[in-house]
Amino acid sequence: MLSVTYAQLNAWITAFLWPFARIMALVATAPILGYATLPSTVKIGLAAFVTMIVAPTLTDLPTVTAFSAAGVWIMVNQVIIGVVLGLTMQVVFAAVEMAGSFVGLQMGLGFATFFDPGSDASSEVLSSFLNTVAMLAFLAFDGPAQVISAIAQSFQSTPVTAGLLGTPGLMTYLRWSSTIFSAGLLMSLPIVIAVLITNLLLGMLNRAAPQIGVFQIGFATTLLVGMLLLQLMLPDLIPIFGQLFDMGIDAMGRVAAGLR
Repeated sequence: MLSVTYAQLNAWITAFLWPFARIMALVATAPILGYATLPSTVKIGLAAFVTMIVAPTLTDLPTVTAFSAAGVWIMVNQVIIGVVLGLTMQVVFAAVEMAGSFVGLQMGLGFATFFDPGSDASSEVLSSFLNTVAMLAFLAFDGPAQVISAIAQSFQSTPVTAGLLGTPGLMTYLRWSSTIFSAGLLMSLPIVIAVLITNLLLGMLNRAAPQIGVFQIGFATTLLVGMLLLQLMLPDLIPIFGQLFDMGIDAMGRVAAGLR
């Protein structure tokens, strides 16, 4: 007759529960995987599937009861690690949306909003458009698979322990968050400068020939210039998105190593 001791049952539960908490937290916050339009059953099933692959490779797990105070503390640590790693990758898409906000504000489309099904909120039209392009590029570059691979490797750099999380990892994440503004500004800078020059030329034209009515053609002109430049830039943005994705995966590794 097969008999299972309490110690064996606790070891099986902890070997699955703690990695599952980290992976599920990542799936809930990572780009595309954590979007509200993706059913919860798919997220839970994906996290459980990855956990069943990762759990047998983990060694030296803490020998504490899963639902004791120490066990709950370990689970909280795993959730925090997964959330921080997921938000680390979200920085890339926040930078893309920031670029769209800069461009839309300069083109006069700051008032135009669109419902974003990924975040269940309204966002600017150009931000939603660039975010959609970035998501398609993320899928084309096997981004979700790379994110899952990064969380699996994080168990080597940040093993499951009952200790406190390291502050260097959080500081690394905060420094990486500055990419939202720097990368967003760099991606939008060509269009922003071109539209600014267009506005300056329109201002000079208004001074030279007020009868033309610059205020009537100014919005249409800046919008046309911005859309043409965006169309010309779009093929060149895809490699930039790829570089940002690689930087995001690298940042996930550095953040995970700093949380140890």
